[in-house]
Amino acid sequence: MEASSHDEFREFVAMRSTALLRLAVLLTGGDRHAAEDLLQIALMKAYGRWARIEQPEAYVRQIMYRQQVNRWRLRRHHAETTVPVLPESGGEVGAGADLELRIALWAALGRLSKRQRAVVVLRYFEDLPEAEVAALLGCPVGTVRSTAHRSLAKLRALVPELEPEGPTEQLLPLSYTAKEIQG
Repeated sequence: MEASSHDEFREFVAMRSTALLRLAVLLTGGDRHAAEDLLQIALMKAYGRWARIEQPEAYVRQIMYRQQVNRWRLRRHHAETTVPVLPESGGEVGAGADLELRIALWAALGRLSKRQRAVVVLRYFEDLPEAEVAALLGCPVGTVRSTAHRSLAKLRALVPELEPEGPTEQLLPLSYTAKEIQG
């Protein structure tokens, strides 16, 4: 790799690693160590092709999605690992109630299945279209839609504060209240 490409790569890692690690933590269900491994693998793969990459962040994110899907497929029969401590945030903490809601949402995300969590993260946190999520996960668009619907219903049941008129309306498009879900 040329010196200029090497410097560009180092600059990219310095500027975007925090955001990419946050995505990796979401994809791994809160497992900080697995997230660091996932990001490291993605950056190693990107480094080898760095001179030919046109959109570096999109390329690294794509590697992370595919690598995590491969991990899920390989570990189908293993239990999910949960961690008692939430990862550090990027310093963007709002009011106390907002922080409590974020913590509750984080815990609820950890209780979703791996596929449900992947759909929610890719669809709503990464704001990817359904077709792209389907392509990344290797499933039909209808599966993404039904999984997203069930996942949001489960999140609403687990965190009743996630009502449409609440402060998280921008975070997830929730069209049902917890009372409607339960009954």
